[in-house]
Amino acid sequence: MSCDRWQSEQIFIYRHPVDMRKSIDGLAVIVASELGRNPADRSLYVFTNRGRDKIKLLIWHLNGYWCLYKRLDKQRFQWPDWFDEASVITLDAQQLDYLLDGYDLNGMRPHRTLTNARHF
Repeated sequence: MSCDRWQSEQIFIYRHPVDMRKSIDGLAVIVASELGRNPADRSLYVFTNRGRDKIKLLIWHLNGYWCLYKRLDKQRFQWPDWFDEASVITLDAQQLDYLLDGYDLNGMRPHRTLTNARHF
């Protein structure tokens, strides 16, 4: 699955488990109240349950919300562990594709960006 269809501005992954009975309105409330973001800002928001076997994606598209839901039968999504203290992190489209395909993003971290302190 590729996220290119929705052309999201940014992709945010919510850190905490969510009750998967929440629908669009419940997820939008989390985005607004806990993340302080506008859920209709064309960003893609990613949520999972405590067991990490279900995932929901929320995005505003043109004139309404899309809420996509995936339930795994026997496996779990490998949730990133590099959250620090934040409740949300950003992913790029390729990382989201990897996450949805079952890859463990924890071992796929890029090198840190460094600035060269030496001046030649």
